[in-house]
Amino acid sequence: MFKKFTPSTDIAGQTPPKSSVQRSIRAAVLQQWKIGLETLEEIWPKKETLIHVKCREHISIYSVQNVPLFFQHFDGPFYPTLRLLHQYPFILPKVGVDRGAIRFLLAGAPMMCPGLTSAGGYLPPSEEALPKGTAVAVHAEGKEHAVGIGITTLGTEDMRKLNKDVAVEIVTHLGDDLWALQTL
Repeated sequence: MFKKFTPSTDIAGQTPPKSSVQRSIRAAVLQQWKIGLETLEEIWPKKETLIHVKCREHISIYSVQNVPLFFQHFDGPFYPTLRLLHQYPFILPKVGVDRGAIRFLLAGAPMMCPGLTSAGGYLPPSEEALPKGTAVAVHAEGKEHAVGIGITTLGTEDMRKLNKDVAVEIVTHLGDDLWALQTL
């Protein structure tokens, strides 16, 4: 999604949304992420103005004090930036890939089921199974922080059963142009 993203050419405009829109964004973020109101207040204080940065391909980046916090494609779910996910690693559910998948992940390729179900991979236990279409933090074997954010194309139980095909579609990863964008 953020391959060949250049702020000078890909950003169409920056505007502060109305307060009613900001309230609806707050409610959506609280519903989608595994955080409480206190954590959201740390991330995005109520007194701070949110800036909506409109980009090409219907991507919206939301920033506070020129720091990108989260983004959205069309009217889809809100994804935190990797920098925010590193500060608050509990925001999204975790999946892990084995060492063999790291180079493909860092190139932005979708993660396949065998990379998640192998000995080095990680999927949540059955009682915490994730449905299809869930935003997840993708961790790499032996690494502390998430190296990508993606959306599941299968439920975690289906990933275990099928063990083939694409499991997680990568939205952003370390080294892409959103990662390089520290301020707007």
